[in-house]
Order: sequence, then structure tokens, then C-alpha cells
Amino acid sequence: MIKLLRFMKPFRLAIVLILILAFAQSMANLYLPTLMADIVDNGIAKSDTNYIWRIGGLMLLITLGGTICAIIGSFFSSRVATGFGKIIRGNIFTRAEAFSLHEFDTISTASLITRTTNDTTQVQQVYVMILGMMITAPMMAIGGIILALQQDVGLSWILVVVIPILVGTILLIMTRAIPLFQSVQKKLDKINLIVDEGLTGVRVIRAFDRVKYEEKRFDDANLDLTDVSIRVNRIIAFLMPVMMLVLNVSSVAILWFGAIRIDNGQMQVGALIAFLQYAMQILFAMLMVSMMFIMVPRAAASADRINEALAIKPEIKDAEQVKLANAQSGYVEFQDVTFSYPGAEEPALSHISFSAKPGQVTAIIGGTGSGKSTLVNLIPRFYDIDSGNLLVDNVDVREMSQEHLREKIGFVPQKAILFSGTINENIRFGKRDATDDEIRRAAEVAQASDFIQDMKDGFDSAIAQGGTNVSGGQKQRLSIARALVRRPEIYIFDDSFSALDFKTDARLRAALKQETQEATVLIVAQRVSTVMDADQIIVLDEGRMVGIGTHHELMQSSEVYREIVTSQLALEEIA
Repeated sequence: MIKLLRFMKPFRLAIVLILILAFAQSMANLYLPTLMADIVDNGIAKSDTNYIWRIGGLMLLITLGGTICAIIGSFFSSRVATGFGKIIRGNIFTRAEAFSLHEFDTISTASLITRTTNDTTQVQQVYVMILGMMITAPMMAIGGIILALQQDVGLSWILVVVIPILVGTILLIMTRAIPLFQSVQKKLDKINLIVDEGLTGVRVIRAFDRVKYEEKRFDDANLDLTDVSIRVNRIIAFLMPVMMLVLNVSSVAILWFGAIRIDNGQMQVGALIAFLQYAMQILFAMLMVSMMFIMVPRAAASADRINEALAIKPEIKDAEQVKLANAQSGYVEFQDVTFSYPGAEEPALSHISFSAKPGQVTAIIGGTGSGKSTLVNLIPRFYDIDSGNLLVDNVDVREMSQEHLREKIGFVPQKAILFSGTINENIRFGKRDATDDEIRRAAEVAQASDFIQDMKDGFDSAIAQGGTNVSGGQKQRLSIARALVRRPEIYIFDDSFSALDFKTDARLRAALKQETQEATVLIVAQRVSTVMDADQIIVLDEGRMVGIGTHHELMQSSEVYREIVTSQLALEEIA
């Protein structure tokens, strides 16, 4: 948790004010029992009504001042802790946005969500408590001991016996609770993962009649979390009865032995009342510390998980000296590129060399697992290559800033992703300042205008989370429109026509040909009909480039390409 204190820097003045207010509150609380003792010994014992009213009024003013300090301190404590939580959430999200795809495999999405929400809330709540108690509790305990000794040293042996018992109990309970709190957070990750999979995959679950299985899977994880939570709460619940037992036994002991000392003339009644109040303040301070210790272990486990996420350094980062491409054309060149996924025994791509020029359509085709999507994912630098060079406009992508590189690219992923919002907002995601005319033009080229106009609110129609209220083909066309509105130098279509019927596919490719005449276009496709008209076709097989050329050239030179073609087209179409 100490590492996270660096995020408190913007609140330094507020923290200083909180500490001053906590100090003032503690001094007020510590001064009251002494005044009470004076009233008893000098006012009540001597029947001095004026003295009682005077000291009583002073006590009332001090109480009012302490209350005001407590209220203002609580307000600023909450404000600081809430602001701290905002900064933590922002930092985790920003760091996660910079992760490469490999880092998302290291920390799951479900775990990142838990760390951004539940873990941050746990730490935030503890900091509210710490800011309120870090001065109050120690001052009440230390000040209470000093002032209690001033009242009567003879009763101090009760405190010497009680305080170690309390400290020992707190330490014993915490050593058993901390590992369980860490386990609770991990089991929360598991719950989040199952809920996320259950909601996003609800259609598949229902289609395969696995609803009962998923319910059982969730129940098992939920029961596991419940069992651990019950175990840790049983341990923590033991603390409060022990504290109250010690508190009450201490009160009885002080009154008993204090009465004996008064009877022997060794102590005044006011001093006994003050000593009892100071003892209660000491024990309540210990109680506050114990309450803090209940929350600190879980918050510490959460803080470790937050620090773990923030400590991950993205593998893909900009070079210290970034270069800008001289030409603004979109020329792409692979020079003997080899790439392996982390932990893989064999490279996903081996010794790939080709160039894609502006005004040229480059298609990539191959069997499942041949490395087609991997190849195009290297261009926006979602992964870094192992060896060779990948150039965009004659500059290695590792020497360009990621922002500058990706500004050149319009990317349509294999799995069409839409965001909650309107159709307008989803298409404008590709270009923030896109005009309505540009959005309509992009939708027209993407063959999306017809179904958009059929929707109730047209371009202002709402898209549900994940685009569940539109079909797969409609999602693909909206994703294509999002890339088109950007008017980039390089278009990458990663199997982006698979959900379209042949008629729509043909119309879309014809419209794209006119729209992207000056750009570099790379198309990953499963259908031969989609790539037949490409200027060059790259054939991949098990991560290796086994052919390059036009459709007619590859029919003569590439056996792999011929097999793909004959498996999809009739003899008349091939001819």
C-alpha cells in the first residue's frame, strides 16, 4: 500500500489540513476528562455552582470545536480518498490500454476489471479510515496513557496488563486473516470471469443447452467465495467480543481498585472518573486500530494486485528517438520477417518478404492457422517481430511512434467490434471530426446505408453493448464504414467479408475499389472469389509464404493455391 502513496501528491495540502484537524480533535477529546475531574473535585465537592457553570461551558465549547473538526476532517478525508480512487482507476485503465495483446494474456480481462473496481474500492475505503485515524488513534492512545498516569500512577498496572493482551489478539487474528483476504480477491476474479463468459457467450450456451452446466459452474465458484469469506469473517468476528470483554473487565477493575484507593485516601473521586475516561479513550483508540487492521489486510492484498498491474511494463513501446515517415503514401514492406508467439515452440511466421504499394490490392490467403491474421496484426504493431524488418513508408515500425503509425491505418478486425452508442458514434469512432456527409458516404461504400435507413432512428439508432441488436453482416459493414471514414493510407481487412452474402460482397468490393484507389489495401480472406481480382495474392501455409502473384500466375505455380481454389470453385468458375 505504501507504493500507492505516490498518487496522493495532488492532495498534499488537503492531507495537511486533515492532520491538523485530527490533531485538534484529539486534543479536545483528551482535555475533556481533566476538566470533568476539576468539576468533580473543585466544583461539586465544594458546592461551587459558578465554577461548575464556567468549566461546563468551557467543556461545551471544546466539544463543539472537536465536533466541527471531526466533520470537516471527515469531509476532506472522503474527498481525498475518492480522488485517490479516481487516479488509481485512471492509471490502471491507461496502463491496460498500453498493453500488448500478450500482456492481456498475462492478466485476464476479468482480473483487470476486478482490480479497477473492487480492489480500488477496498484501498479507497481504507485510506478514508487511515486519514481519519492515523493521528487520532495514536494520539488518543499515547495522550491517554500520559494523562492517565498524571491522574494516578497506582492504577497504571491495569493498562500494563490490558494493552499487551489487545495487541497480541490483534496480531494473532491478522496473521490468520491476511492470507484468506488475498484468496478472496482471487476468487472474485474467478466469479467475474464466469459472469463475463456467461453473458458474452449466452447464445452459444443456450444453443448447446449448457445453461444448467454454467449455473453449476457459477454456483461452485460462488460457494467457494462464500466459504472463504465466511472463514475470514469468523476470524475477524472474534476480535470484537474480545475487545468488548477486555473493555468491560478493565472498567470494572479500574472502578474496583480505584474505590479502594479513594477509601484509603490515596486518590480523589474526580481523578478516578478522569482515569476511567482516559482508560476508555485508550481502549477505544485500540479498538479503532483493530477496526483499521480488519480492513488493512484485504486492502493490502488489493494494493498488491493494483501494483502488479501498474508494474507491468508494456512490451511494445515507442523508441527513444522516433522517426517520421518522409513519404505519405502507405507503402508497406516485409523484409525476411519472422515472428513467434510467447512460449510457442515454432514461429507463427517464418521469413516473410513482400511489398504492398499504394493503389495496389494485396490479398492474403491460406488454410486455417497458416498465419494470415498474425501477418496483418504485425503492421499496426500489435506484436513486435522477432527478426527481419517491417517497413511502412520506408521506416521500420519499431522506430515510429505508435500514434503516428496507426494514424496511417484503417483496420477492420476479424471479429467485428461495435461499442454501445449510436451508429453515428460508432462510425465516427474512426475519425472524431468526421462530418455527417463523410459518415453517410462511408456507410454507402460499406453497403450499410440500406439497413441503417430501415432502422427506426436511422444513423441515430442505438447499438447495444457488443452490437447484439444487429446481425453479423451488419456489424462487419459498420466496422468497414468506421475504417473508411478515416480515409487512411493503408486499409487492412482481416477476413472482414466472411459474414456477407455473395451479392453484397461483390457490391462492396466494387465500391471499395473506387474508394481506395490511392491507398494500400491488404485483404485477408477465406473465399477465393474475394481475392481473385487482387493485384497480388500471397499464399501462406504453416507460417511460410509458398506463393505470390496474380490468380492466374498462382494457378500455374502454386499447388497450395490450386488446392484452395478447386475446393471452393466449380471447374467453370476456375476456367
